[in-house]
Amino acid sequence: MELTTVKLVTIIAEAVLEERLLHDLRLLGARGYTVGTVRGEGTRGIHASEWEGKSLRIETLVNAEVAEKILQHLATVYFPHFAVIAYAMDVQVVRGAKFRGEGGDRR
Repeated sequence: MELTTVKLVTIIAEAVLEERLLHDLRLLGARGYTVGTVRGEGTRGIHASEWEGKSLRIETLVNAEVAEKILQHLATVYFPHFAVIAYAMDVQVVRGAKFRGEGGDRR
């Protein structure tokens, strides 16, 4: 069985940002994603946005170039104004052909 290494980009954000974030991910080259509702506690305790709604976790598997574009975009556009956390890690996937030739910036 052949495994391919790709980046798993995970974004934890206020649920109100869901459509905006998914739109941006597509523009930046992500071809698929998974979204789930999450809750938790950080260094400042339970996040204040819980009073306004839940948080969400978006995960996407992309190549390194697309992962860098996504993280840079989040840092520039979202981090200064919203409760958003993002990270990337290397993961190995089966069916790596699905990730070869991924598009870059589609704008």
